[in-house]
Amino acid sequence: MISIKLLEGISNETLYSAFSAAFKDYEIQVNQSELFEMLQRRGFVAELSFGAFDNEDLVAFTFNGIGNHNGIRTAYDTGTGTIEAYRGKGLATRIFEYSIPYLKEADVKQYLLEVLQHNDKAISVYQKLGFNVEREFNYFVKRQDSIQLIPKKLKPDYSISSISFDQVKEHVHFCDFVPSWQNSLESIERRIDTFRFLGVFYKKDLVGYCVFEPQSGDITQIAVNKLHRRKGIGTLLLKETMTYNKHQELKCINTQLECSSVTRFLTVQNMDVSGKQFEMIRVL
Repeated sequence: MISIKLLEGISNETLYSAFSAAFKDYEIQVNQSELFEMLQRRGFVAELSFGAFDNEDLVAFTFNGIGNHNGIRTAYDTGTGTIEAYRGKGLATRIFEYSIPYLKEADVKQYLLEVLQHNDKAISVYQKLGFNVEREFNYFVKRQDSIQLIPKKLKPDYSISSISFDQVKEHVHFCDFVPSWQNSLESIERRIDTFRFLGVFYKKDLVGYCVFEPQSGDITQIAVNKLHRRKGIGTLLLKETMTYNKHQELKCINTQLECSSVTRFLTVQNMDVSGKQFEMIRVL
């Protein structure tokens, strides 16, 4: 008999085993350590996450992150999955509906998720649950040894060095769009020790920066002051991240579709769009 329960107190091994089984055919694979680093960064709260159990076996789940999005207390779907043998039984819907009273009691005002645009079945389920598309994202994943940088010679007044997280926060207005949940300042701060912060200076002024996670190859934010674009600053930042990257791939996940400047910059460097996602929200 299937029952829905909180995930509080469930071991990491059990959670990873269910996650691994549910996403065995997924485009991007993660090991147990990578999964829980990802969950921590995205604000995972076991006390507000839920799963479907067949007796003692976890067969479907939703890992919820809790934080703020545009100043609103928000639950974020850090991972929803169902083991193959249990699909088609509406378990994801049951889990979500079961979670609503708990989330409301925790003063959560909205629920946010991202879904691959080719996943028609999941999108249909979310629409029936009252979710609406807010934004569209591109994502870029490329083997580092396939990236072909096209450098420009910068004037001597430009220099690159490590910067602090506080400097990033002061210059986040360089971004052309509001970062997605996993790339937000709040998410970065949850795992701040895993990131490198790089900045390009014009004389003494910071004019571009990159937030980068070497272990995963994830470029979380890369932005340049509009007055200093098309001078090679972005390429210099990308080149520097590659010297620190410990992953075989370089990733730039969830760049806003309408932001042509980022898309153009990455495709010029031979990082073509790998896929697209919808950002969807339901008010609770």
